[in-house]
Amino acid sequence: MRKVFNKTLVELARKDERIYMVLADIGYGEIEEFARNFPNRYYNVGVAEQNMTGVACGIAMEGNIAITYSIGNFPTLRCLEQIRNDVCYHNANVKIVIIGGGLSYGPLGVSHHSTEDIAIMRALPNLVVVAPCDLKEAEAATRAMIEYEGPVYYRCGYKGEKDIHHKPFKFELGKALTIEEGNDCTIIFAGPIGYEAQKAVIAAREKGINCRLISMHTIKPIDKEAIIKAAQETGRIITVEEHNLSGGLGSAVAEVLADEGELNIKFKRMALPDVNVHEVGSQQWLREYYHLSAQYIEQEIYNICK
Repeated sequence: MRKVFNKTLVELARKDERIYMVLADIGYGEIEEFARNFPNRYYNVGVAEQNMTGVACGIAMEGNIAITYSIGNFPTLRCLEQIRNDVCYHNANVKIVIIGGGLSYGPLGVSHHSTEDIAIMRALPNLVVVAPCDLKEAEAATRAMIEYEGPVYYRCGYKGEKDIHHKPFKFELGKALTIEEGNDCTIIFAGPIGYEAQKAVIAAREKGINCRLISMHTIKPIDKEAIIKAAQETGRIITVEEHNLSGGLGSAVAEVLADEGELNIKFKRMALPDVNVHEVGSQQWLREYYHLSAQYIEQEIYNICK
């Protein structure tokens, strides 16, 4: 997914001289093309994420589009104060891009996991929160993010993400995408974990349960209409995310249901438990360990449809 992001960004930067990249001594292997083609719009500030964010804000305040870019939680947690006070307070046109959302860097351990980011980022005023699920959404989200005037948090995958979309779609920030139709149950997901959800939905369909599958690629502003419609038409909702149970997609969906009075439904959140993920292994192994793989999602579909 990072390859698609960087390729799309270079394409857009050829047409828009306002686009700058600011890095904190990371990203090698993918960002060289941007650096070669636009050396005057590329800055590496060293291992200094707080400085990276402040510099990006200054660039944006001069009428430009500044991209901060790093892996895991480095461009968010290390510089949260600068994101809050510099970027969001000034509504600066800064795009905060992380590579490897969730458990993508599973073998590197808890220091590289990005599993609380959605909860933190969606609490900041003015900040749009986006988590594309596959390569097609990643490209569309990159274009939409650059077009949008204001701060955006872009939760990118790492590599090897499977295709989820197999039909053309129109991408719009704040508007969910329905990937599979169904009225027995609704699965709402964000990010590449959607591939596991899609496998579960296909398996359940073979056993007579037709689930609606929704990519909630924009967690903020969230698509309230899609959530309410799903609640009213299916009566059962499961949220799936590669994120801590507290404050993520599931919490955002629950807030909408509570605020809109849609409480007479069955509702289940599937996410990481409220623990430090200290186990080390591949992303897929960790999904299995924490019951976020297709087989466990399929079982929750059967449970909620009883």
